[in-house]
Amino acid sequence: MSKIIRISLLIGLLLVAIVTLTAIGVGANSSQIDVLHVKGAITPPLVDYIRHGIDQAEENYAIACIIQLDTPGGLDTSMRDIVKDIVNAQVPVVVYVSPSGSRAASAGVFITMAAHVAAMAPNTAIGAAHPVAIGTEGEAEISEAMEEKVVNDAAAYIRSIASAHGRNMEWAEKAVRESVSATEQEALELNVIDMVAPNLDALVAQLDGRQVTMLDGSMVTLDTQGASINSVKMSLIEDFLYAIADPNIAYILLSLAMLGLMVEISNPGLIFPGVVGGICLLLAFYSLGMLPVNYAGVLLIVLAFGLFIGEVLTTTFGLFTAGGITSLIIGSLILFKGGPLFQIDPWLIATVAILVGGLFAFILNQVIRAHRRQAYTGREELIGKTAVVKVALEPEGTVFLKGERWTAVSETGRVEPEETVIITKVDGLKLYVTKKTIKEVNK
Repeated sequence: MSKIIRISLLIGLLLVAIVTLTAIGVGANSSQIDVLHVKGAITPPLVDYIRHGIDQAEENYAIACIIQLDTPGGLDTSMRDIVKDIVNAQVPVVVYVSPSGSRAASAGVFITMAAHVAAMAPNTAIGAAHPVAIGTEGEAEISEAMEEKVVNDAAAYIRSIASAHGRNMEWAEKAVRESVSATEQEALELNVIDMVAPNLDALVAQLDGRQVTMLDGSMVTLDTQGASINSVKMSLIEDFLYAIADPNIAYILLSLAMLGLMVEISNPGLIFPGVVGGICLLLAFYSLGMLPVNYAGVLLIVLAFGLFIGEVLTTTFGLFTAGGITSLIIGSLILFKGGPLFQIDPWLIATVAILVGGLFAFILNQVIRAHRRQAYTGREELIGKTAVVKVALEPEGTVFLKGERWTAVSETGRVEPEETVIITKVDGLKLYVTKKTIKEVNK
């Protein structure tokens, strides 16, 4: 019986080994090319998307991983992460600047030159990689000495990337130091890229038989004849995170959070504005954490929010609102650093300022109308009522009536705090009162 069990186990292990080897063999001979699609600024969510795409291509034993690129640039840290992922990939990575009309600017130059094969479509451009145009972790404005250090570091980095694949190091350095750019034909003639292809099918055809050198020095010959194209798109979560990692979206979320919370504070119990405002605030914090934020701008916007809350709670008839809008506009203009790529659209700032101003104009209008109704339509009801003195009347001071503070004038001399007075006349927002006598108190 034990011999039968041993034989059965041996047969089972052999079957598992055969299935595993068959799967590996099928994967190793895969005729699939994975294609990633990158359009927009280089930010952290894009790093995750490209990293997952390269990992998937390796797991699928794909012939190559093509990155279709169209970018104005992006964050320096994100660009370097992508370059490292490409350089250390176990599968050949092809960066294809396409479709026609696209560009690989700023951080896109580094990514393109890091690829095992660099290609461009007709009517595309590459270049302008000066670090000032790349979102860095430095100050909003850096000194000349610091700028020189940043430029030298970027120049050395791109020379290293270019030399790894035998590309034009001199042009690459000029792209960093002098912000030079090139069309696809100029880039091909200058040995900045390897080929020009009008479309993806033409690119795949040109890749067939091409040899590329991997990081470990091994040579890989691309066999793309008859290869199928597997388009790898962002997941819903990746797409959402990439969408909110945009200065304008981050600003909209922050503005909605501010408006929602202000409406909730001015009208306690509505719940919905508070919930929406809280969610938008959390998303705004996440988005700001991925972008080159100027904390002076953040503090100014927080100050604006505080002034708006102060207006709701104390009613300064527009003083806090004016200060808040001024603080909001200045904070919005300096909220992000890192060049024009990370600047908020001025029209968006103007729209938010108008919306906030309109909201508080409405709130102030309601407050003023409420006071007028109390002062004029309800004056007959107030006459004869009693109020408690809060600030001594000598003869003018403050009294407390029906949960509100009123300015009052005594017609019977000085009245001390906590004494009771009787309202005899109402003039606008001012009450005229007399001190309540002992006889009247005992009634």
